[in-house]
Amino acid sequence: QQPVSLQYSLHKNLSKLLTCLHNKAKCKLLPFTGEFQWQHKLCYCVFVLDGISGHGSSKKSQELHSSKNCVSFSDTGNGEQLYECPMCSLTCTNIQILEEHVDLHLEEHNFSEGICKGMDLELAQQLQTEEDERQRSEEEKRENEEFKKLQRQYGLDNSGGFKQQFLKNMEREVDRGRMQPFEYHKRKADMLESLASGIDDGKTKTSGVIEALCKYYQNENKDVRHVWLSAGVDHFHSSLGDRGWGCGYRNFQMLLSSLLQNSFYNDYLRDTTLIPSIPKIQSMIEDAWREGFDPQGASHFNNRLHGSKAWIGACEIYSLLTSLRIKCQIIDFHKPTGPVGTHPRLFEWILHYYSTDNEGGAKVVCTSKPPIYLQHQGHSRTVVGIEEKKNKSLCLLLFDPGCSSQQMQKLLKQNDGTGLRLLRKFVGSLKEKQYQIVAVDGVLSLEEKAARCCASQVLTSEKIP
Repeated sequence: QQPVSLQYSLHKNLSKLLTCLHNKAKCKLLPFTGEFQWQHKLCYCVFVLDGISGHGSSKKSQELHSSKNCVSFSDTGNGEQLYECPMCSLTCTNIQILEEHVDLHLEEHNFSEGICKGMDLELAQQLQTEEDERQRSEEEKRENEEFKKLQRQYGLDNSGGFKQQFLKNMEREVDRGRMQPFEYHKRKADMLESLASGIDDGKTKTSGVIEALCKYYQNENKDVRHVWLSAGVDHFHSSLGDRGWGCGYRNFQMLLSSLLQNSFYNDYLRDTTLIPSIPKIQSMIEDAWREGFDPQGASHFNNRLHGSKAWIGACEIYSLLTSLRIKCQIIDFHKPTGPVGTHPRLFEWILHYYSTDNEGGAKVVCTSKPPIYLQHQGHSRTVVGIEEKKNKSLCLLLFDPGCSSQQMQKLLKQNDGTGLRLLRKFVGSLKEKQYQIVAVDGVLSLEEKAARCCASQVLTSEKIP
């Protein structure tokens, strides 16, 4: 038990200290709950003050505060009071001195805290910068990998062209025992001769299929109401030199073979009397670019096709044909027009193309119309005709460069129509998101060619629908 006078003195001095600390923002006032409460910001102790007298806390609160290393009081016995710093245990004889001393501690603490916050901010910014750089590096790496993948996919990776692939695949055939060395050397010599002349060697060509189809349809009735066939056209399939990327070139060879058999067009093709080899076709497209056709498309290939395995599509076929003064157009069936992703409008357009001059005529119509180049993502084929069934459904007849000569020869020998499964494509069979066709429709004067060259600075197509 402390004397009443000492207890009062402690209360009084504690009240002074709390008031000073509160004024210096060392304590904060808590929400009122029937009595005034302050919380020390350093030790989080709560002090309760009499709402009337404003004197200090109870002895219990004082002892609790003292037990948490806060300001403690003691009496020297001669009436002098000592005040101990709650932060460093320094003893002061004056409450004002203690207050200033504690202020120094707090200022030092705030300064250190500010430095730490600054260092933390700098560290956070550094870490964020490093993370951004890492993500940027990973994104660039991923983009480069995707770009290289696309280059490989579309033959733009500088891995060689027709010649290199032909030799590599023949060497593989020899290693696997599928080709004898003497055959390798013979085919190599033939290939080099073909490349030197720029003329296709004809070893992937099948002729006479359209004529065989015409005969078959005249002798077979079944469920076909009408059939329209293109003018004569030779089938060309991919070889060891262009397997996997040459479909566009092979379809151009098919289209050109039909034009060369048609007197209306061959007068304009005097410089191209024989079917060119794939490397020659690449050079011909480059020539068209140099004339000014489709500069945007040319830049996509860096103005270079020869010696590469680059895929070509409708735009390159258009540029090449137009440079040869062949009038053609690109039709873009850019979205499905039927249920389940089908393209009935594509079939209707092709029917109209072949049947314009032969409406309501004979069952089998061998037209003078050239075949149609048909492109979709990743592949292209040649449309050589269209069937109209008795139920009014339509079926395209397609030459696919992926079909071998052996498969095409069956169409020349069989009369039961089983080989037609290679050619027939119904509406439900063509479900790519987008199709493009290149359709030939006449010839161009020199002035018309120049006008189309100028218009191809921004190459456009007719969109259906």
